[in-house]
Amino acid sequence: MLIAKFIGMPQGNALLFSVLCASASYIAVPAAMRMTVPEANPSLYVSTALAVTFPFNIIVGIPIYLYVINLFWR
Repeated sequence: MLIAKFIGMPQGNALLFSVLCASASYIAVPAAMRMTVPEANPSLYVSTALAVTFPFNIIVGIPIYLYVINLFWR
């Protein structure tokens, strides 16, 4: 959010940018797990990343991001 504010993004773009940054674990976790623990079961860590992070971002994350963005953009 600070980066979005620094480069002058409007509120809506800043919210989308924040959600996309928070969702980076969907991509990063499978690659990191594959490199660090090659014997790990991919179906476990991919589904766990989606089952934990995605609902958190939808239910808790987006309202928090929007609240903080509204504070910064006043």
